[in-house]
Amino acid sequence: MATLEEKQVMVVGIDDSQHSTYALEWTFDHFFTPPLASNSPFKVVVVHAKTSATSVVASLAEPGIPEVLPQVESDLKKIAARGIEKAKEICISKSVSDVIFEVVEGDPRNVLREAVEKHHASVLVVGSHGYGAIKRAVLGSVSDYCVHHANCTVMIVKRPKMP
Repeated sequence: MATLEEKQVMVVGIDDSQHSTYALEWTFDHFFTPPLASNSPFKVVVVHAKTSATSVVASLAEPGIPEVLPQVESDLKKIAARGIEKAKEICISKSVSDVIFEVVEGDPRNVLREAVEKHHASVLVVGSHGYGAIKRAVLGSVSDYCVHHANCTVMIVKRPKMP
């Protein structure tokens, strides 16, 4: 199989949603199944894009906002840590060991694009939140941005609708 020097890099973007958890599990189930799990041709970089506290409260022009920034920052760090811990648990349960975990502050679109460049990734995996056209237009689609701007293959994993 591939040696460490020969391994391609697969970046997997995660957030605190069930969609990204599903995308990570699906990826491991399809690309890292035994006997590939221990000797996969990919090195995995799991990236959680942490929103900055200032961007969360930027739209609020209320007195006292500076006082809540430390609490918002603390909450965002906890959310990122939970996401990384969940990803580590999935890696252990799927016997995937060649993994790097990163938390990077910024807009998820830019963070993932930059992670692809930094790690020279050949594949970027993102989950699909399944937003409709209007919500996607208002919120922006991370997966759509990545498809058009990442310099690698982008795989969008869509979670099946639950009955």
